[in-house]
Amino acid sequence: MSSESEKWGWQHVSIFGRFDKGSGTKRWRCNHCNLRYNGSYSRVRAHLLGFTGVGIKSCPAIDGSLREAFHILEEERLTRKKKLTSGSAKPSKRIRISRSTLPDTTKEDMDEIVARFFYVHALSVNAANSPYFLDMVKAIGCFGPGYEPPSVDELSDSFLSRERGRIEKSLALVRESWPHTGCTILCVGCLESMLGCFHINIFISNPRGLMYLKAVDIDDIDGADNVFSGVLGDIIMEVGPRNVLQIISHLDDTSKLSDSLMLSSFPHIFWSPCTSNSICMLMEEIAEMDLLKPVVLCAKEIKHCITTYQQFSPCSFNQNMEGSSDPPSMKFAPSFCIVQRIFELKRLLQELVNSEGWKQWKISNPDDILSIEEAILRDDFWSDAYLLLQLFEPFALEALRNKGIDEGTVKQLEELIENRWDVLFSPLHATGYLLNPRYHGKGQTKDKVVMRGWKATLERYESESANRRGLREQLSSYWRLEGSLGDEDAVDCRDKMDPVVWWENFGFETPELQTLAIKVLSQVSSIAMCQEVCQEYDFPGPETSNRMRVERVEDLVFVRNNLRLNSQRNGISNSFSGAKNAILCSPSEAKTWDDSHIDQTKVTYSQSIHDKMC
Repeated sequence: MSSESEKWGWQHVSIFGRFDKGSGTKRWRCNHCNLRYNGSYSRVRAHLLGFTGVGIKSCPAIDGSLREAFHILEEERLTRKKKLTSGSAKPSKRIRISRSTLPDTTKEDMDEIVARFFYVHALSVNAANSPYFLDMVKAIGCFGPGYEPPSVDELSDSFLSRERGRIEKSLALVRESWPHTGCTILCVGCLESMLGCFHINIFISNPRGLMYLKAVDIDDIDGADNVFSGVLGDIIMEVGPRNVLQIISHLDDTSKLSDSLMLSSFPHIFWSPCTSNSICMLMEEIAEMDLLKPVVLCAKEIKHCITTYQQFSPCSFNQNMEGSSDPPSMKFAPSFCIVQRIFELKRLLQELVNSEGWKQWKISNPDDILSIEEAILRDDFWSDAYLLLQLFEPFALEALRNKGIDEGTVKQLEELIENRWDVLFSPLHATGYLLNPRYHGKGQTKDKVVMRGWKATLERYESESANRRGLREQLSSYWRLEGSLGDEDAVDCRDKMDPVVWWENFGFETPELQTLAIKVLSQVSSIAMCQEVCQEYDFPGPETSNRMRVERVEDLVFVRNNLRLNSQRNGISNSFSGAKNAILCSPSEAKTWDDSHIDQTKVTYSQSIHDKMC
């Protein structure tokens, strides 16, 4: 029990009697309003702090500033009490903050209280844009005075369990669709230096929705490939081996080793590279070419110079030099992002270097910035920057040829594209191109690359030769437009319906091929949408981790990431997400082979390999 001397409220009342000797119930008079009451210290505290619901009125003589001071005293008392009990006692009841306790509070006062909460806990101010923050504020307002927030223990236990259960229930429909459409396991990993381990987030994707499954930490970095294979095996068994068609990862060498190790256990599952990551890597390789490297270096120097100027005169040029590029694209394709942003600011930069403010700063600046100024004002730099951007949207060799670039440089670019294409290509890509009704009749059956991919897909997807023969016969029916596949509506809707929906409607007379087509065309080709979810605050802080049990930390990460995905799926901007880059992902959901089909990927890479698959 707390000492009576610790109870600050007794100093603000006058005691003139008690009911029983040793009893906490006393007769007292408030020194501020002179009203008399009977009761223990809890009623004194409620009277002074303005609490409701305990059978006593709030003191009418106490103004907002004094009441706020009393709240501070009460917080300090509870803190001392908690330290004395060393956490063994049951958590103290929360102080209610309501409109009735702050009768003179204005909108500005409330905003300051909210801002103070962000600042004292070092929260990202972007969290104010979160739909969940706005929902919370609205809900508290609707509840009205007297709302008491959940305690720390409740937030980390009962409410967390309840929220996980709600999310699991909402994802049940997604899980039920896995046998029909198949699914892709997406692995987003990074080397976490602070924890000294390899941290991998696992997502499951199919047309019904993208869901976060779990995170795994691999402590043995040297033997990561073997450990990772074991972890993936467990995940495949959890999802269902026949439900998984593909695994996508950007873990490079670890992916290749794990692919070979798992082939014996799950031969029907394909390991595909991440297309967005492969494209970004190609963009960086192109930026290192002798022809284009000076443009990138000049753009970086311009960015550094302008950033320095902004520190000298922040109001003169308030443009964000990072632009709208999201963190994944900045990480994997920084050269492109820098040149793109500098090119976007061309007119503003030229106006800046002609301004009086710039001229004054230039005089006092010891660095030689004349070369940077000349680059901004000269057409040569902008022409070369435009050429680089042309190569990336899409990779167009004709842009080089039209500029009169020598064939040696063109050949070097062709080799870079060919090499990256060889790394990117997967048998599933060829099968997706072959079975997409939008590209029916494009000569795929005469293309060696496509048909070899189809053959490899069949051999891994179906172990029985008789079943493979049946699939080949049904493919012939598809190309010959036999039965329902040749109906007038089927032909008319080939380029008007989603490919999966088309097969569901018109592929019923070739059921085995229909099943395969639906599964292949339902898969994604990139992990970019997962990187966006994981790019910030991936691990709970040490204080949170220490307070919660391991399983509760896992629940917290599961709940957080799936709530973020839900916002992303509904087209709601999350506080953690930057602007999306059109090169990396679609506006609101993962792209399937409907949007990332094989010939479009090929065209994006270069027209120089157009004869491979057209």
